[in-house]
Amino acid sequence: MKSCGVSLATAAAATAAFGDEEKKMAAGKASGESEEASPSLTAEEREVLGGLDSRLFGFVRFHEDGARTKALLGKAVRCYESLILKAEGKVESDFFCQLGHFNLLLEDYPKALSAYQRYYSLQSDYWKNAAFLYGLGLVYFHYNAFQWAIKAFQEVLYVDPSFCRAKEIHLRLGLMFKVNTDYESSLKHFQLALVDCNPCTLSNAEIQFHIAHLYETQRKYHSAKEAYEQLLQTENLSTQVKATVLQQLGWMHHTVDLLGDKATKESYAIQYLQKSLEADPNSGQSWYFLGRCYSSIGKVQDAFISYRQSIDKSEASADTWCSIGVLYQQQNQPMDALQAYICAVQLDHGHAAAWMDLGTLYESCNQPQDAIKCYLNATRSKSCSNTSALAARIKYLQAQLCNLPQGSLQNKTKLLPSIEEAWSLPIPAELTSRQGAMNTAQQACKPHHPNTEPVLGLSQTPISQQSLPLHMIPSSQVDDLSSPAKRKRTSSPTKGLHKGQSSHLAGPNGERPLSSTGPSQNLQAAGSGIQNQNGHPTLPSNSVTQGAALNHLSSHTATSGGQQGITLTKESKPSGNTSMVPETSRHAGETPNSTAGVEGLPNHVRQVTADAVCSPSHGDSKSPGLLSSDNPQLSALLMGKANNNVGTGTCDKVNNIHPAVHTKTDNSVASSPSSAISTATPSPKSTEQTTTNSVTSLNSPHSGLHTINGEGMEESQSPMKTDLLLISHKPSPQIIPSMSVSIYPSSAEVLKACRNLGKNGLSNSSILLDKCPPPRPPSSPYPPLPKDKLNPPTPSIYLENKRDAFFPPLHQFCTNPNNPVTVIRGLAGALKLDLGLFSTKTLVEANNEHMVEVRTQLLQPADENWDPTGMKKIWHCESNRSHTTIAKYAQYQASSFQESLREENEKRSHHKEHSDNESTSSDNSGRRRKGPFKTIKFGTNIDLSDDKKWKLQLLELTKLPAFVRVVSAGNLLSHVGHTILGMNTVQLYMKVPGSRTPGHQENNNFCSVNINIGPGDCEWFVVPEGYWGVLNDFCEKNNLNFLMGSWWPNLEDLYEANVPVYRFIQRPGDLVWINAGTVHWVQAIGWCNNIAWNVGPLTACQYKLAVERYEWNKLQSVKSIVPMVHLSWNMARNIKVSDPKLFEMIKYCLLRTLKQCQTLREALIAAGKEIIWHGRTKEEPAHYCSICEVEVFDLLFVTNESISQKTYIVHCQDCARKTSRNLENFVVLEQYKMEDLMQVYDQFTLAPPLPSSS
Repeated sequence: MKSCGVSLATAAAATAAFGDEEKKMAAGKASGESEEASPSLTAEEREVLGGLDSRLFGFVRFHEDGARTKALLGKAVRCYESLILKAEGKVESDFFCQLGHFNLLLEDYPKALSAYQRYYSLQSDYWKNAAFLYGLGLVYFHYNAFQWAIKAFQEVLYVDPSFCRAKEIHLRLGLMFKVNTDYESSLKHFQLALVDCNPCTLSNAEIQFHIAHLYETQRKYHSAKEAYEQLLQTENLSTQVKATVLQQLGWMHHTVDLLGDKATKESYAIQYLQKSLEADPNSGQSWYFLGRCYSSIGKVQDAFISYRQSIDKSEASADTWCSIGVLYQQQNQPMDALQAYICAVQLDHGHAAAWMDLGTLYESCNQPQDAIKCYLNATRSKSCSNTSALAARIKYLQAQLCNLPQGSLQNKTKLLPSIEEAWSLPIPAELTSRQGAMNTAQQACKPHHPNTEPVLGLSQTPISQQSLPLHMIPSSQVDDLSSPAKRKRTSSPTKGLHKGQSSHLAGPNGERPLSSTGPSQNLQAAGSGIQNQNGHPTLPSNSVTQGAALNHLSSHTATSGGQQGITLTKESKPSGNTSMVPETSRHAGETPNSTAGVEGLPNHVRQVTADAVCSPSHGDSKSPGLLSSDNPQLSALLMGKANNNVGTGTCDKVNNIHPAVHTKTDNSVASSPSSAISTATPSPKSTEQTTTNSVTSLNSPHSGLHTINGEGMEESQSPMKTDLLLISHKPSPQIIPSMSVSIYPSSAEVLKACRNLGKNGLSNSSILLDKCPPPRPPSSPYPPLPKDKLNPPTPSIYLENKRDAFFPPLHQFCTNPNNPVTVIRGLAGALKLDLGLFSTKTLVEANNEHMVEVRTQLLQPADENWDPTGMKKIWHCESNRSHTTIAKYAQYQASSFQESLREENEKRSHHKEHSDNESTSSDNSGRRRKGPFKTIKFGTNIDLSDDKKWKLQLLELTKLPAFVRVVSAGNLLSHVGHTILGMNTVQLYMKVPGSRTPGHQENNNFCSVNINIGPGDCEWFVVPEGYWGVLNDFCEKNNLNFLMGSWWPNLEDLYEANVPVYRFIQRPGDLVWINAGTVHWVQAIGWCNNIAWNVGPLTACQYKLAVERYEWNKLQSVKSIVPMVHLSWNMARNIKVSDPKLFEMIKYCLLRTLKQCQTLREALIAAGKEIIWHGRTKEEPAHYCSICEVEVFDLLFVTNESISQKTYIVHCQDCARKTSRNLENFVVLEQYKMEDLMQVYDQFTLAPPLPSSS
């Protein structure tokens, strides 16, 4: 592919340059140096190396005939290293990039990262090198530094949408977003991977499996079942995928009530699991699930046989032993049950379910002291879901013990040995035989958190932590765990699409270094149903919300109530503080390049084998050489002379991952060396929310190189103070400079320059300047505001009459970029607007069957946002979508009001009885922290665009001043030429108290107008545009999508990060003007309706912010609702622009698109592709690619089928080529004649400024 050719040429050039350097060296040696000869490369070897870079990762075979390639890469690395050493690091930056590629292909990740870092620091326009960004993304992905891997991969697709490994990138983005619980983004990337016909390291069937599993993770069980069943129909389905699909279906039928009645479900579950075992009889996981199914229908003998099989298949886990214990207990064999439970808790000290079962067993045998110890251990487990019930039970037992006559317990014969004795009993032979062998191969013991250690103080290393490999299965219901008989245990995980035990997870102990749930080796990204701190399963199927990540470092099998946590094969950890780094972080049998099984995905989310992470606060911690080279001098060179302060090393393996913000706090989860790597807590205050930036270490290839205000990074308390953007330490020239291109070429000159240009340059269609790197969120404005300026007064204007409303300075005041928001008070009164036209009563009379989108939310205080249990403040805002009609919502709104009046009256009479007047507010705040919250419904996005249905309402709005009207000549959105619902049309919102519009910026950063119809008020929270980067960081930290997610900021977090928040009440008749790019969120205080729409003032600031967001959306794979290219051409046709800055930006956009259209035309004609004239109809909407959703201007790629069916499904050029390499299945339609575009371009000139008198 062409995009590959570009940098291969560079690669060849680099190796040629290498030859010259070599000659110089040789000359130097001849002049009398007496050191031993360094290895040298022949011309033929250089030529071969010229074709090797990151794009071959996963596609180069090193076994069999590939051994030569491997040897050549090894030799090249040695040559480059010796050359760099001799030149004292003063070599071309490309050397470091090539060295990074070679090390990546050899899977030497620490060295690859070091070399890439060095290239980054030397090459100012590194972002133009797609192969570099791709290689860097793969290294980050290997270290589970998903936040940075995502950024690197997004930048590759931004600078080169036709990149030859785009499919691989979409696959990996899909997996990472799945782990980060951003399911919409995940699905989008998996689908983009499926339509691409290029090769990647997973088969399409495996990608479809991930899509099906994604539905399951979201509890969309019917869609999941359908997708799994459809996958089984695939021809030539590999046995491994087939076995895993059947296993998923079986387990889903066992655990999901929606799939039928119990008897039918269980019989289906057993059939599916048996079929799965026919396909893969060695799956211990399937045997375990089958045992669980038999157990639930009372087939005890069959269940035992299945569990035995599971253990024989060498995949015994704490879950299996716990389930065996339950069976023994039900069969009234307490001693056997005890032994099984002991096996479970020795395999996993934090197995809450096993500790609880053990407690109930001791209780049933009347040994309350042992029961208390077991329950205490259960409560200490991070996976415990019912701590409060257990605490009550412990209290009850302790009270009983106190009331017993002294010595009565000692005299009793004990049915069972005490927990201390049981712990040291010989382990059943069946456990030691298999597990012992494994133990030597790869012990996997738990991190020894003091709080997961048995109360007994027995701190010996547990036998073996060989856990189930994959765990992506749902575990739905968590039932009452108090008695084994009552419990329906639903442990969860599946064995993944892989064989053997090659499933390492995220961190050394499965903790997620960068908030990943740690998709396991085969990238089944998902940890099944780990409980969150409150014990509620965060998601039934193995997904883990990020907040829970650090709280589960210690619980691999978080099976409280059978919820199987992420279990995995881990390297052994001694329980002391010694560091023991395994020789290799990969298991031997795993071939990095096999494309067959899922395990073929090279560098799957792999284990960070980093044990003792030196805390950066210890000044004496030594950093291993960044290149882990044997030669310290070379390492120093590769690190660059500047970074002498890289003193925050982690371990030999991840030596350049510096936990940058490792502030030591008492409640830090890093209580063991093994867990330390994933607990670099960004701020002492919020340990439970520190997941995404936990390894800020990887934040950039520079990590560890930068100092802040002269101090090393170690001092920085919060990640906000360091530049956390991936490789963004250079001040990026921000979008279009005002007068950068002052003299524009004519259209004829532009076209002439494009002739024969072909695709030499980058193919990206960014409408920014050629020399701009991918867009980045702004860092927090500097200097930070003092704390007393963080609650600024809201700019407000009070109108008394109509003349005030039409006074020109009002328009100027609102659009002034220094005012992020303006409240125009009393507007409706001053203009005599009839707001009654928008009242619920009138709406019902006008169109009672009109559709309303409903958001189901939790009623909470406006300035707080709690998780559903009321235990902790979070950013995620519950808001689930459904639909109804105006009439039905009106009924709900009215009944909610009546209910509230009734409650108010009851409260009043209640108060008369209790005259002690206790403060009810404190009472409420106490209650709401505990939840549960009342559910409310918010009627949103009601479309009022139809001027026949809503004639009176829309006519009333023409009374408004021009600058806030829905349609006006000075409104950019009136020049789009077609309807954009809710932007250049009116939308209505119907609210009850507590209705929330979560945090957001308007589409493409346009301004917005919002009028409160009443009768109740609304409370607004507003943050200036310059701080959106800070909010974006907070969303990332909280695993939320800034652009598409539902989030409600925690004000304490914002104030701590010095973010100012405007806060005000909007009363009926008030108009709120939200300026371009302002971030805001709103909550209704009373019952009210609101109307809103967007406006685009004709200002340079508005256009610039709209274009910036257009580009950021493209980077984030989000559709821009406003087609900025189409709009810019319409503006050039319709508007005289006198502002030089605005003119420059529009003219530049025209120049870019004119150039792109011509270049593409030339390329198509040269390839012999016919271009068919199609034209445009009046009010025809702008076109977007049906696959990647970027705007497609002028030349539309339409499939032959859709032409014949007259559906015209449009593709962009890049997506068309991905589905059909030579475009044989596509027709190219042209919408504008080149001459017309040239004429518009030439006639768009700077208009003279308007006379100032106006």
